Formats: sequence, structure tokens, C-alpha cells
Amino acid sequence: MLYINGEWKSSYKNESITVYNPATLEKFGVVAYGGKEEAEEAIQAASAAFQDWKKTSADEKSQYLRKISDCLRDREEDLAVTITKEMGKPLKESIGEVKLAISYMDWYAEEAKRIYGETIPASSRDKRILVLQEPVGVTGAITPWNFPAAMVTRKIAPALAAGCPVILKPASATPLTAVKIFEAIHQAGLPKGVANLIIGPSNEIAQTLLDSKQVRKLTFTGSTAVGKKLMRDASNTVKKVSMELGGHAPFIVFEDADLEKAAEAAVASKFRNAGQTCVCTNRIYVQQEVAEEFTRLFAEKVNSLKIGNGMDDSTDIGPLINEESLDKVMEHVEDAKEKGGVVICGGSQAETNAKGVFYQPTVIQHANESMKIAREETFGPVVPIFTFETEEEAIERANHPEYGLASYCYTSDLNRAFRVMESLEYGIIGINDAMPTTAQAPFGGMKESGVGREGGKYGLMEYLEEKFVSLNIG
Repeated sequence: MLYINGEWKSSYKNESITVYNPATLEKFGVVAYGGKEEAEEAIQAASAAFQDWKKTSADEKSQYLRKISDCLRDREEDLAVTITKEMGKPLKESIGEVKLAISYMDWYAEEAKRIYGETIPASSRDKRILVLQEPVGVTGAITPWNFPAAMVTRKIAPALAAGCPVILKPASATPLTAVKIFEAIHQAGLPKGVANLIIGPSNEIAQTLLDSKQVRKLTFTGSTAVGKKLMRDASNTVKKVSMELGGHAPFIVFEDADLEKAAEAAVASKFRNAGQTCVCTNRIYVQQEVAEEFTRLFAEKVNSLKIGNGMDDSTDIGPLINEESLDKVMEHVEDAKEKGGVVICGGSQAETNAKGVFYQPTVIQHANESMKIAREETFGPVVPIFTFETEEEAIERANHPEYGLASYCYTSDLNRAFRVMESLEYGIIGINDAMPTTAQAPFGGMKESGVGREGGKYGLMEYLEEKFVSLNIG
């Protein structure tokens, strides 16, 4: 079902799509499939709701978000199972994602009460200067399939806290998680039109949001290519935009690092969600002196990973989302082998009892910059290992000309840690930490990895406009 103006609806054309479990290829659910007409109705509902929602007190908005959070917490297990059956990640990862999703609601329930204005000293005794923070307006949010819960709340929660009604367009591959979240929103009693859910073709719905002058903000998580197009089209109405786009994260291991911890962290970063995350490790750079030992430790850990259905408690790696993803993974592996790479783990499609698209966790040794995997985001369970001699070389090679989302560094030298964090051109840097994402910190990239930030007070500012008031009291 679609959720518009506080009501569950079928599409006007009575169309629907079937959602399949990527691990078993079995039918998991059916949802209504809307389009331009439903998107326009949602825009009108959100626009009408904006007039009252922007005047709602901070305490009231906070209470609504807290109610949503409580309703989500009651559905925690159901949400986790839905994520696993809808997109394939292991259930233990889905549980972690649901907790992260709830943490965004919790955080912004508090941040809703902390939107502050300013007074500025005037240059004349007859004037007073005020700066007000006001909600930007109706917001269109487009979310991906790889984190179908956390990406939704990371956008909805700050928008609602700021006073902006939202129209959510989730990925068509994973709409059922969004439906579950909106069931919680409905139960919490959010005013009609403040949150709307439209499931349908991405191009049609996105273009409707972009063309509307009533939609003043667009937030998107997805590929760099799509993000660029959305930014171009958003310029026609000069919308405020937030873009969390592609990544190509380097993972640097220095000779003074704790190699056991570094290898364990690299496995966790690279192979979470079968490598289908925008911040997962894409390239490992190891200092020459410890390359052999690190590679041995890393390969041992990778070889111990179990592939299978995410509903199996022992599964570490689930399926790829579809055949297209498999084709790209295989292309990158074959290209690396042709250019001198040596596969020391995996390297082929995995055989399991499940029917879905599985690929073995794969490690490629002797990687070089001529390989596609060194330049392009793979979005799969494959990682190349490069070696380097000096700190300066590692930083130069780690800094990508296009991508700048996340990067990681393992070292026991505090001085080096500061030099590296200041030199890496990435919006997120984990020093001896492969899992830095948290609700209270800014998440976002530099260069072609995006604009704007999500999380913390920084994410809230993306939904606010400064209004300057000069008051003459003479």
C-alpha cells in the first residue's frame, strides 16, 4: 500500500509489484505501485500540512518522533526479518541496522528541541539583528535498497524535527521495510500529510518531485551518476539538495598497526552486506614490511566466512541483490586477473543450498592501478590488496580523484594518525575503527561522493534556512 495524507491507498491504476527474497528467489510480498499521479497527490498533501507542521512546537515534534521510535522498537524483530528476506543481508546485520534506524529517531527527537537562532551586534544603536532558523519546506527523499531502514530514518527524522513534511520514495527492490516504518508512523499519530510514502518507478516519481515548485528540498542516497542528474534537474527550481553518493574506500595498514585487529576490521568493513555498502572497504593498502603477514591473517579470516541464506544464524555473507550486480563483480575479478592480479580467496560464484545470486568472498593479491577494481566501485564481496613503501605514497594513492566518502587507517602511531586524517580527502575517516557510523556524527562525502551531511546537528541543518531580520527600533 501507499501512504498519502495519513491514509493507506492502492495506486490509481491498481498496479502492484512483487518483492522476491534474493536468497531463495521466492515471492515475499506484494505492494502497490504508483507513479506521477500519486506523487502529485502527496505533494499537495505535504504542502497543506507544512503550514501547520512548521508552527508545531519543538516539544510536540519531539514527542511525535519519540512515539515513532517507540513504535519501531516494538517492531524491531519484524523489521529485521523483513530486511533480511527483502534484500538478503544476514539477520544479525539486519538487527544492527534496525537499532541504527531507531537511534536516528531517538537522536532527532532530542535535536528537535535544539534549533537555535541568533542575535548579532548591530552597527547602529537603532537596529537589532536577528537570525531565525526556519524549515526549508516540503522534502522529497529517495532511499536505496542496501540499508532499507536506516537510510529512511536518517532522512525522515531530521526533516520532521526541522518542521519539514516528507515524501519518501524507497527503492523498488525493498519497499516492504519502508511500509513497516510507515506503519509505525501511522500508529504514532503523526498529523496527516506530514509523512507520505510513494512506491513506484524512480524516474517518474523523482521527476515529479523535481518539477514541483512546492518541493523545496531533495535528499538522495545512491549512485554518483544518478545523483549528478538529480542535481542538474534540481537546479531548474533551485532546490536545496543533499546527496550521499558512491564511494571507493581505501583501508591503509601501516607497519606499526596491530595486524590481527586490522585484518579483523578489514573483513568486517569489506564483507558486511556482501560488500554492498557505500562505505565498505574497496582497496586495501598494506605497507610492504607487513604485507605478507597481514595478507595471511586476512585470507584466513575471509576463508572462514560462511555464505548462505541470511535467515540462517551461522551465515556471514548473504546474496547479491541481483544478476546485474553479479555481472559487475565477475567483470572486475576477470579484469584484475588479466592485469596481473592473483586470486588467493574465492574468485567464483558460490554454490549453496539457496537459489539466489551468491559470490564467494574474494581477495586479489598483487593489485595495481590499471585494474577496474582500483578505480570503480565494485559493490560486491571482492577486495584487492596493494602494497606501498612510504606514508606519503599511501596517502597519494588512497586519495581518489572522484570519490571521497569514507576511508580507514590502522596505525599505533598517534602522530601518524593525525597526519593521515588531515591528508585524506574523505568526509568520513576511521582511525583504528572500521565501523564509524553513528547517529550523532556527520555522514557524507567530498568531491563526487556527495554534498551535505546526514546525522548529528549537521544533518538537521540540511533542512533549515537562515532568515536574517534587521529591526529598526529608532
